[in-house]
Amino acid sequence: MTQGMSLIVKTITRLVTSFIMLFGIYIVLYGHVSPGGGFAGGVILAAGLILLLLAFGKERTLTVISHGDSVTWDSAGALAFLAVAVLGYLAGDFFINFLGHGQPYQLASAGTIPLNNLAIGAKVGAGLFGVFLALAIFRPGRRQEEEK
Repeated sequence: MTQGMSLIVKTITRLVTSFIMLFGIYIVLYGHVSPGGGFAGGVILAAGLILLLLAFGKERTLTVISHGDSVTWDSAGALAFLAVAVLGYLAGDFFINFLGHGQPYQLASAGTIPLNNLAIGAKVGAGLFGVFLALAIFRPGRRQEEEK
């Protein structure tokens, strides 16, 4: 028996998921110039991975990104965010901008904010996907169904 949804849903998911992921990366990278940022981009990235999980099932999705990879990205995002804060502290104050300012409305114009957006995007995206994946793998009530 095949896992996941119908052929139509799987085909549309194959087409749409890369665009969702690309849009999530765009929102994370340009969050300091336009509406968005790390949290919103992370949610969009997690939504793309959750769409894969819903359409193809957990076995296929685990070949793309495992639960361990999700935990690793979640931890790396938290450590990167902490590293930016500590580097700011070493430069003079906690979370101080230790990078120079560029031209307004340019990608490199916000100092440490894009670094924070990348860290938060990785943390939120991996964290939300990890929670959803854990719920899919370890379904509550599964033991009660097996006992009946």
